[in-house]
Amino acid sequence: METLCSSSLLTKQALPLSSINFAGAGSVSVPGFSLPSLKTRAFPHCIRKHSAVGIPRASVAVEQQTQKAKLALIRIGTRGSPLALAQAHETRDKLMASHPDLAEEGAIQIVIIKTTGDKILSQPLADIGGKGLFTKEIDEALINGEIDIAVHSMKDVPTYLPEKTILPCNLPREDVRDAFISLTASSLADLPAGSTIGTASLRRKSQILNRYPSLNVLENFRGNVQTRLRKLNEKVVQATLLALAGLKRLDMTENVTSILSLDEMLPAVAQGAIGIACRSNDDKMANYIASLNHEETRLAVACERAFLLTLDGSCRTPIAGYASRDEDGNCIFKGLVASPDGTRVLETSRKGTYAFQDMINMGKEAGQELLSQAGPGFFDS
Repeated sequence: METLCSSSLLTKQALPLSSINFAGAGSVSVPGFSLPSLKTRAFPHCIRKHSAVGIPRASVAVEQQTQKAKLALIRIGTRGSPLALAQAHETRDKLMASHPDLAEEGAIQIVIIKTTGDKILSQPLADIGGKGLFTKEIDEALINGEIDIAVHSMKDVPTYLPEKTILPCNLPREDVRDAFISLTASSLADLPAGSTIGTASLRRKSQILNRYPSLNVLENFRGNVQTRLRKLNEKVVQATLLALAGLKRLDMTENVTSILSLDEMLPAVAQGAIGIACRSNDDKMANYIASLNHEETRLAVACERAFLLTLDGSCRTPIAGYASRDEDGNCIFKGLVASPDGTRVLETSRKGTYAFQDMINMGKEAGQELLSQAGPGFFDS
């Protein structure tokens, strides 16, 4: 398991104006990426003092790009949140480092695409429903030839891929754990009865309520990382949970109060993993991005997604799953399904060879086991 103490943090650089295109926008303010470096922290034993949560302000005004997109060798499609842009820039930097022909200025262009999930913030994700809320428009731009590759958070990617697209690459996975953030408490257990936790995740809600039924959960706690931290500062809620991977990619781990163990909070399927897709008939792009693939991550994500596919999970289904390699090189898989109110939680685990087909089978078998245990109407409770 990668720990926060040993994991390196990404260094954010100023965004080159020639590398960004904003679809349908005149000018856009992008929250700054030149955040201060963080000193190594011994998080398991060192809780930060309760003070106002730091939120980077928008600091870079980006004019609409005039360079024609067709001049770029690769157009990367992404959402426009600071985290999505950090992931797109990580992809760009890896491509530039691996392929000399992409290192020239303007060779790689980043195209921001607004998705349904970004447009509708007033309703819970479960209410606007369906799969692909954060990927549909990016996939359409890929299929239509408006971009050449798409960078996704893998936990947003539906268990099916659109026709004419493939996803042959996962970048090395970040820490999969969830971070607890509060101005008044050091952990979930430290929150007084009646305290409100903000989250848009039914997975987090169900696991919180299962362990701490005296707490309240504000479901429609949506927005990017900066928005959620601002709401916490404004005391809309007493605490929130965020993926540690995103905070690390944004160099914002100074906001972490404590880190939840995998026993406390099993992560979302594919949490911490970045996926890169291209058109199925574009061998050139497939070769570019395949060179960046981290096979251990790809196999773990495949195992977890086989579990999710078997359960046919939706935005209304609290599901968690995590596959990892143990010290002997075997795959350890842990899966969980819960009733939305957290009153019932079903768990399973598997151990097997760290090989693609074996791991797919493990995920499927784990999903079938929990489906049979859950029975009809389980997810309606």
